[in-house]
Amino acid sequence: MGFRINSLYICVKDMERAVGFYEALLDRKVAEYDEIYSVFEINGFRLGLFANGKVNEKHVYGDNCLPSFETDSVEKLQGKVASMNCPVVFPLTRIKNNWVLEIADSEGNHIELTAPVKDF
Repeated sequence: MGFRINSLYICVKDMERAVGFYEALLDRKVAEYDEIYSVFEINGFRLGLFANGKVNEKHVYGDNCLPSFETDSVEKLQGKVASMNCPVVFPLTRIKNNWVLEIADSEGNHIELTAPVKDF
């Protein structure tokens, strides 16, 4: 299917405060700043900060690191989810230029699956 690990993100309540903290911790400036999703580039890996409250997505703070896997089409994404018959814990939603959904793995951990939005 071609999934690859793309990034991990941490949920935050205050984007400005969180970006400041991670800039200090990582000794680097944020690569992409946005009030909903900001990104740090770390040796080709993307560490994201996600203001989940701004899109009404609930998370428990403290233990909320979410692996994110990407594929090249929403059809492949939907096919994989259907074939695995796993619980969908966040429905397929367009967020900016991506289709996003979350499933629960066999242990109850949430895993994000994404695909780019393609112009029709």
